[in-house]
Amino acid sequence: MARFTLPRDIYHGKGSLDALKSLTGKKAIVVVGGGSMKRFGFLDKAVAYLKEAGLEVSLFEGVEADPSVETVMKGAEAMRKFGPDWIVAIGGGSPIDAAKAMWAFYEHPDITFDSLTVPFSFPTLRTKARFCAISSTSGTATEVTAFSVITDYHKGVKYPLADFNITPDVAIVDPALAETMPPKLTAHTGMDAITHAIEAYVSTLNCDYTDPLALHAVKMVSRYVVDSYKGDLEARARMHNAQCLAGMAFSNALLGIVHSMAHKTGAAYSGGHIVHGCANAMYLPKVIRYNSKDKIAAERYREIASFIGLPASTAAEGVDSLIAHIRKLNKSLDIPNSIKDYEGGIINEKEFLEKLPKVAELAVGDACTGSNPRSITPAVMEKLLLACYYDKEVDF
Repeated sequence: MARFTLPRDIYHGKGSLDALKSLTGKKAIVVVGGGSMKRFGFLDKAVAYLKEAGLEVSLFEGVEADPSVETVMKGAEAMRKFGPDWIVAIGGGSPIDAAKAMWAFYEHPDITFDSLTVPFSFPTLRTKARFCAISSTSGTATEVTAFSVITDYHKGVKYPLADFNITPDVAIVDPALAETMPPKLTAHTGMDAITHAIEAYVSTLNCDYTDPLALHAVKMVSRYVVDSYKGDLEARARMHNAQCLAGMAFSNALLGIVHSMAHKTGAAYSGGHIVHGCANAMYLPKVIRYNSKDKIAAERYREIASFIGLPASTAAEGVDSLIAHIRKLNKSLDIPNSIKDYEGGIINEKEFLEKLPKVAELAVGDACTGSNPRSITPAVMEKLLLACYYDKEVDF
């Protein structure tokens, strides 16, 4: 038996933020990030709509990029003091992911973070509150997914938390919020979205319910991401829908080792973080090549290539075409091909090599590895990460 889970309601289209006026309850806590939602007026609008719905509103502000365990705990404590029956998270993936984890600790104060890192092990939620997610970026799709990514900075590890319990009850996908994204964020989130769709389509848990969503998302991102990056607002709106479709697909089909690698390299190095979407963009061509040694995966990649109009008369041609397509998108979006070239070389080669065995081991153990179409060992993962660092082709 398989399962397909989505939010109860998805409001989409420009102006859909006013769906907050339809929420029924007594208290809502709004979780928000670093200030862009306030700066562009969306936070004030959200609060006004909630008050119009008759809810008392409290704010938890300042969730950082790559939210920490500590922030999650502070937010959960604020929720316990206020007692909301709605948790409303607005912004990019970070405040929404943080709020999902806060939700678990609000309703179950005695659980541990370590227990939540075990996939699909969350306790039952909705005993105290329901969850509304409002996305401002076009990539993570966390507004419709069963996932949250939280960073333990003491360990230097990003943990993907996975459980259908944390799929939001209500998602608001209003492209007006996405219009505020700067170009680099637009590029990185766009490539995050296409990675979600591609990994979902080749996942071992793909199915008839997820495949159409994944394929259409790949087609939409391929068509609109570059124009969105250049500032075209119609393309930006279409990308906001595309990333949501990709999220619906991967939340149910799960992901693969592109994400395993991105999670475990993201916060591992002292020179700085590797932004998640950029990491996915750099790693995806290498992982497609690695996975294509599996005949079923190779055929699935051929199907993707064919669907978006690339040469794909054979599996090998489809794989080559898809890799070339991803590299072309990366080039158009000013995304480097290698970790070595990331942000002018902030990831030190010596440190990368020293940490390689441990990072590879952690990546193999990541929650996303289990649904990758081809198995991998820590030793092979080291080779794959080296190929990503130097942008070298390796025959795996």
